[in-house]
Amino acid sequence: MLALAYIAAVLTGYFCGSLPTGFLVAKAKGVDIRSVGSGNIGATNVFRILGKGPGVFVLLTDALKGLLPVIWLAPALSAIDGSANVEWLRITAGISAIFGHNYTCWLRFKGGKGIATSAGAFLGLTPGPLGIAFATWLIFFALSRYVSLASIAAAAALPIATWCLPFETPIRVITTIIGVLAILKHRANITRLLAGTENRIGTKKEKAA
Repeated sequence: MLALAYIAAVLTGYFCGSLPTGFLVAKAKGVDIRSVGSGNIGATNVFRILGKGPGVFVLLTDALKGLLPVIWLAPALSAIDGSANVEWLRITAGISAIFGHNYTCWLRFKGGKGIATSAGAFLGLTPGPLGIAFATWLIFFALSRYVSLASIAAAAALPIATWCLPFETPIRVITTIIGVLAILKHRANITRLLAGTENRIGTKKEKAA
């Protein structure tokens, strides 16, 4: 039963995260979000192509995909199998949701960059470090108007915060892995930032996110 609880956390967390919200919202408006802008299915590209309303909706929904498995699914599984550690189930479900978003099976395992879904998962797991990461995002975005740069900075700030604060080693390692993964997902953005061709929010011409 113990193994089944963790398998259930992985599968349900993954499938919750794998819902390609940005793709579906754009498709409902007759747009294949993968073929416009940056080609990414995340909230930033949706915001730029479809506007504020759809972008905010995708942002919140992607965050919920990470939060709900942590605050609802894991405790439910723990209640079914009392031998399972609820904290480890929360971690397992949250990480699975992030991987589901980043590598969704519904789009040939090509998903988003995981920033919003990671934020949702870590809101349930490590709200303090997430607050530090969010503040970092706001500062970098306010100074640069680059969503990508702000996201990269936040992805680095989250694990740094867990290593500086009194968290257990597993959480520190997991946030480090997720942070590195998020930064790697921004490789194209980093190339454009270094070349000076990355687009800022608020500019007339915004092709990539």
